Amino acid sequence: MEFKEIQKAGLVLMILCLNIGLSAQQGIIKGIVKDAISNEPIPFANILVLGTDFGTTTDLDGAYEINNLEPGLYNVRASYIGYNEATLYEQQVTNSKPAEANFLLEETIEQLEEVVVKASPFKKTEESPVSLRTIGVAEIQRNPGGNRDISKVVQSLPGVTTPASFRNDLIIRGGAPNENRFYLDEVEVPNINHFATQGASGGPVGLINVNFIREVDFFSGAFPANRGNSLSSVFNFQQRDGRSDRLGGTFMVGASDIGFTLEGPIGEKTSFLFSARRSYLQFLFEALELPFLPTYNDFQAKVKYKINQKNELTFIGLGAVDQFELNLDANDTEEQQFLLDQLPVSPQWNYTNGLVYKHFRENSYWTFVLSRNMLNNESEKYVGNDESSEDNLTLRYKSQEIENKLRIENTLRIGDYKFNFGVGYQHVKYNNSTFNRIFTSAGAQTIDYASNFAMNKYAAFAQLSRKLMEERLVLSLGARLDANSYSDEMNNPLEQFSPRFSLAYALTERFSFNFNTGIYYQLPPYTVLGYEENGVLVNKENGIKYIRNNHLVAGFEYNTASNSKISIEGYYKYYYDYPFLLRDSLTLANLGGDFGVIGNEPTISRSEGRSYGLEFLLQQRLYKGFYGIAAYTLGWSEFEDKNGEMLPSSWDARHIVNLTLGKRFGKNWEAGIAWRYQSGLPRTPFSDASSLVLNWDVNGRGIPNYNRLNTLRNDASNTIDIRIDKKWFFDKWSLNVYLDVENITGNGVGNEQLILDRPLDENEIPIGEGVIINPNAPLEAQRYDLKTINDATGTVLPSIGIMVEI
Repeated sequence: MEFKEIQKAGLVLMILCLNIGLSAQQGIIKGIVKDAISNEPIPFANILVLGTDFGTTTDLDGAYEINNLEPGLYNVRASYIGYNEATLYEQQVTNSKPAEANFLLEETIEQLEEVVVKASPFKKTEESPVSLRTIGVAEIQRNPGGNRDISKVVQSLPGVTTPASFRNDLIIRGGAPNENRFYLDEVEVPNINHFATQGASGGPVGLINVNFIREVDFFSGAFPANRGNSLSSVFNFQQRDGRSDRLGGTFMVGASDIGFTLEGPIGEKTSFLFSARRSYLQFLFEALELPFLPTYNDFQAKVKYKINQKNELTFIGLGAVDQFELNLDANDTEEQQFLLDQLPVSPQWNYTNGLVYKHFRENSYWTFVLSRNMLNNESEKYVGNDESSEDNLTLRYKSQEIENKLRIENTLRIGDYKFNFGVGYQHVKYNNSTFNRIFTSAGAQTIDYASNFAMNKYAAFAQLSRKLMEERLVLSLGARLDANSYSDEMNNPLEQFSPRFSLAYALTERFSFNFNTGIYYQLPPYTVLGYEENGVLVNKENGIKYIRNNHLVAGFEYNTASNSKISIEGYYKYYYDYPFLLRDSLTLANLGGDFGVIGNEPTISRSEGRSYGLEFLLQQRLYKGFYGIAAYTLGWSEFEDKNGEMLPSSWDARHIVNLTLGKRFGKNWEAGIAWRYQSGLPRTPFSDASSLVLNWDVNGRGIPNYNRLNTLRNDASNTIDIRIDKKWFFDKWSLNVYLDVENITGNGVGNEQLILDRPLDENEIPIGEGVIINPNAPLEAQRYDLKTINDATGTVLPSIGIMVEI
């Protein structure tokens, strides 16, 4: 079926569904209220469904249940004397299953007085009072243009830059894409995207199933001490538990993939969640005559065993198998031919498995995390995609990264003090087999090596927080030590001593000043550590070191009475010892926003850089049917060039504006619109050597002239996305149909590229192998006639999705 026919069929289905009669069943909210530290149930806590007359109190086991609710979104609040009240926002109530709203309440300082301290509608922790944003699952699902992908949803927040419209690379406050870390229920996940860029963190399609997510904590600074090896951001994905009453599930059909989620109890103490998804992009792209055919598969699982009130064990599983083939028949346009000439065939697979054990005591709890993750990445490319002879081979690459991890930590609260401390250990294996024929501005090179190494990584951390002045003042001081056995330069933990300090002061009940400063370290990518020449790990001999980044963040925050927040934050980051790539003579921080592998070459730790700016945010949670975000970022990002001079980095987006507005209407209709403006990113002009026949026949693309690093800029991008949802709630199941249109302006973020200026046939289709403008010159001096195109994806992308929950 053609793509347009699929869209039409989906629209017809949406219209037909308008005539479906609904049953008048009612929904349920239930849950348990517990002490956040001891995990003990809190009996007789007050539960209120805000904006309604519904409420109740918990029983002796801390449990509650509220019945006879109309399907929809509700805010639920829990309070009890001696505890800070807590509110869970936008809990989806349906007829197909009870909505579970579980609370973990923290004790107040004045435990003997009948005082309930009012909580902010926006999350703020002692360790991270600034640069922390929490995103709920409803916000992810309804985000216009987000297509239920957290990496795209985050782009609506301040300080987040994207280098390409079709990718999920996250550039946080001017840092490179490899500076982000991800945790899924305490288990570290190296990458959350399909077709991941090795050595960075991006890819075109998100990996995590939104149906598993309860909320996401996004830190763009003020990282807690128990989260290491990050310079720009940390993501904590918190998953919900599987339902405990009976077996249920969700079936999802989108514009690019199909998937299902199953959940339910396994006995009285165990619940599970499992999902699988497969894309059919290869059929869609073939119908659209695109030159590449991607196929992705993923799975996700969570099993939780509640041993007793004081002990619980959770299994986490996440994995992907990605295939990437070329559509050699799609070669009618210059853009198609350019992509066919440069894109390699790149199969890839990865997985992460982990066990999380928690043991609760009277005023503390222990967390034990044991996990393993592995990435297998391959690429192969032939000149002209002619595989008939090995003489045409320009790239054959295979690499594996394997990490086995153990982290033990304890969280203790005594009065107004909170103390977190722990240790971590990792055993790492890495192997790499590379054959690559390249031409750079310095000349021709053939890289041919195989390497492998193993190393141990270890860490210790501690953080002490205290609430003062009746909780108006909160202070937090933390420190972290990291080291590894790769080299003597990185084996001394005192060289990576990482202190941090946070302060939050409530000037009034709703207005506060927040501050954080810290020193953070990150290990260079394994592609850098594993590069080898003549049997020697070159970068080990070059004295490669941890990257250091000093942070300073301060700002003001005002919480209104209508579930909204206004904040302004200023940030300053300074980098030391960033890897400098000797072959290309530029800092690694400028790379990572494209497919492939980065850092696989000789490197030294010598570059410095800085990023600084100002962020403004107005965020409105769902209130009287409206919600929205208005964000503006003014920022600079600079790194040293080969001469030691500060130049704009590849991520120097000076102005970023995001506006998102949504409205919930009657009869379960919802509509949203998002507008994003981003200044053009810097780019590097191409070298004159690009057009040499000997160079082009191997590279198939332009050679950047890094002597003029980032001296040009791309055009600004201006995109608008819209989304319309309609939900139906039946007796034992519910239906959600949505229309999501990305980039209705037809604009996009991209870069200038060189292509062969081929002659055209009578149908204006490029033919031939390119025109040599000086055929009588010696072979080494012959040049092709080239011209410029832009690889920005300026295509309007409409998609229709159907989700059935039973």
